[in-house]
Amino acid sequence: MKTIRIFGVILLVLVSLAIPALSQNETTPVETTTAPTVTATAVATTATAAVTPGKFRVGPSVTLRPVVEVIETNQDGIVELFMNNPSLNDVTLNVDARVSVPSGIHVYGQSFGQGAGAGVVAGTFSVPPGTSRTIILTIKADKSARIGSHSLMFTGLYWPGDDKDSFQPISLTYSVTVKEPSKNPDSAEPSTPVKGEEKTKSQIPGFSALLAIFGVLTIARLLSRKI
Repeated sequence: MKTIRIFGVILLVLVSLAIPALSQNETTPVETTTAPTVTATAVATTATAAVTPGKFRVGPSVTLRPVVEVIETNQDGIVELFMNNPSLNDVTLNVDARVSVPSGIHVYGQSFGQGAGAGVVAGTFSVPPGTSRTIILTIKADKSARIGSHSLMFTGLYWPGDDKDSFQPISLTYSVTVKEPSKNPDSAEPSTPVKGEEKTKSQIPGFSALLAIFGVLTIARLLSRKI
């Protein structure tokens, strides 16, 4: 009986020693996590500028360019109204311009006419795409005009094509100095000759003297042949 107990104890000891060894030989499964495959797809985006028909792609310009700012008896004031419609536009630039002048000042220009109110001249102009237009304005003073500086106000509107609802305002100022009344204030003809005008032969200095010398030489040559 005692021998059986001893044998049981030994068996328990052997079993307890064998269990850790068996646990070390076992393979513990490892949980594997597979990352999902992510595919990056490039999406091409094209930005297209929408152009509304009847609109300006590029803003036009309406400016004043001073040429002569002093009015004298034989010299008129001159200013250029310059309008430019860039070639990127597909519509015509239309301009409705008005010039307000003080008392005693007169303004004359192509396509400008007397307005309904006194001291106001008005004109309407069209400038196709890719072109520019220059309107020369002649400014004169009569005897009632005050000697000194005067301000002329250019106002009006411009719009694309027939779309008058898309109008933009114009507001420009130009100053002239009156030293003497103009020679012909009631006439649109300029008081001064046009620069660069070709002179006639009778206006060339010494032209008559050259003709006389040429005549004398011709006569002398004819006489020498007869001798």
